[in-house]
Amino acid sequence: MAPQLLWIGLGNMGKGMVKNLVEKGNLDKPLILYNRTRKRSEELAAKLPEGKTEIVDSLEEGIKKADIIFTIVSNDAAVQSVFEDLLKGDVAGKLFVDCSTIHPDTTDQVAKSVTDKGAQFVASPVFGAPPAAEAGQLVFVPAGPKSSIERLRPFMKGVMGRAEIPFEDKPYSHSSKLKLVGNSFILNTVTILGEGFTVAEKTGIGADALQQFVDTLFGGIYSIYADRMVKGTYWKMEEPLFSANNARKDAGHAMNMAKGVGVDLKTVAVADEYLKSVAEYAGGDKGDVAGIYGSARKNAGLKYENDA
Repeated sequence: MAPQLLWIGLGNMGKGMVKNLVEKGNLDKPLILYNRTRKRSEELAAKLPEGKTEIVDSLEEGIKKADIIFTIVSNDAAVQSVFEDLLKGDVAGKLFVDCSTIHPDTTDQVAKSVTDKGAQFVASPVFGAPPAAEAGQLVFVPAGPKSSIERLRPFMKGVMGRAEIPFEDKPYSHSSKLKLVGNSFILNTVTILGEGFTVAEKTGIGADALQQFVDTLFGGIYSIYADRMVKGTYWKMEEPLFSANNARKDAGHAMNMAKGVGVDLKTVAVADEYLKSVAEYAGGDKGDVAGIYGSARKNAGLKYENDA
């Protein structure tokens, strides 16, 4: 008999992950949904096959029924708040899987609070933007006891993800550390592109020629972010794919983690300065990480918005 699953957090990432879990997870019970704003649960449930989801109004109601609990929320404070509520009752034997991007110290603190209650924990942040979540193409980074990760495996590759980078029987915080290092690569990539396209415009060679160069030599995530810049998606979208606030949170965690081991992430600090400008101009929750391009444009005497 398949376990009863509870999903907590229906932001841009959570929505796509739930869709794939319902469609490909071989669940024999409705997936229980909880979101702080019930409307998000209702809107998502309406898009999924009837009878495949069940909405609860409280964490207490959901946790009583669940065997495996997934969480993916925006920041450390939200994770700590959710787990404080989840662990109030008897949770012995249940498996908690946190997919949020948080500081390694927070991961270890939450893991201890879970295991102290007799439950199991896997820290498993994911790599991939919301379109990857929608397509079931995420890369999972699970850390914790191998036996706990095995309980998670039926829902990763081929369901919500395309691959995993496991830390079996390794410290829980290893997954958060890799996630932050990986996200620092992304922030640096976006910064290079934003500055490059600004130079291309100012020198007269134009964004189109530089985009051809990016697509021809690099492709992949470089082309994805370049497209968001050149087409003006970074300022036209109603809701960011990766908000300036969350990007700054990740940058801060990465720099703090690195500083603790004697490394200075200078390029991430540059990205953070751009993101600060994005947050001030477009709003921390509204501005997208690709808005670094707009920030670089402003620094060069151009408008934040391009003319795409």
